[in-house]
Amino acid sequence: MPVLVRIPTPLRAMTKGSGEVHATAETVADLIEDLERQYPGLRERLVEESGEIRRFINIYVNQEDIRFLQGAKTALKQGDEVSIVPAIAGGGDARPAARSHLR
Repeated sequence: MPVLVRIPTPLRAMTKGSGEVHATAETVADLIEDLERQYPGLRERLVEESGEIRRFINIYVNQEDIRFLQGAKTALKQGDEVSIVPAIAGGGDARPAARSHLR
């Protein structure tokens, strides 16, 4: 079933610059395989060698995190919107001297 997939900026080089692509899949796992067929190399950016979705990759189906659904087995239907969102780490002041007065 065709679904809309939103591609994050860091992965758009693999989709020829497209921020949105379409894929045909019945589950998120199938979706990843269809994306790999269309855009070779994309799968390795999303999935560990073990087959598990990388922990710093968040995937949402209609704005719901698949980690709270059925993970890669989450069912898809025609018209669903899937967003791939890489986790962003950081924050805080990394300069140790800036906090030295707190000791």
